Amino acid sequence: MSTSPEIAAPNPLKAGDSFPDGVKFSYVPYTPEEEAITSCGKPQQFNASQEFANKKVVLFAVPGAFTPGCSVRHLPGFIDHLSEIKSKGVDLVAVIAFNDAWVMSAWAKANGIKDEMLFMTDTDTRFSKDIGWTKGDRTGRYAMIIDHGKITYAQNEPGGDVTVSGADAVLKAL
Repeated sequence: MSTSPEIAAPNPLKAGDSFPDGVKFSYVPYTPEEEAITSCGKPQQFNASQEFANKKVVLFAVPGAFTPGCSVRHLPGFIDHLSEIKSKGVDLVAVIAFNDAWVMSAWAKANGIKDEMLFMTDTDTRFSKDIGWTKGDRTGRYAMIIDHGKITYAQNEPGGDVTVSGADAVLKAL
């Protein structure tokens, strides 16, 4: 008889699924007083399951803030097309990574983002592990559209490039 706890198998999300209960991220909300990149702010919990239940959301994940693929190939598309994405009825665009909330806040500031997009941490990579979309110990590179709690698009990158998780693919799915 084993005394170790059972570990649930990853459960990848797909179109038609409900966004899971109990998903929480952490972030540092933008405030004008904490606008400087060296200003830390106070991390707060973000109950994604609750917040996404009544909104249309684009959520994308990157393996790490300030990394070449994420900063050069992935994030810029979402920043460049933010108005177009929101014009499709999207209430919230959020990016998650394994980095802590302060690093994610600094990454937002370094990219000139205030509160028009959320930069959050997938605490302990819990959500990404639960859905089986990781890159080692980091969050994977993926994107999903959640429409009032229902997944309408969920794609995990099959390789190292930005294809199915990029802003262009998400726009086509909206």
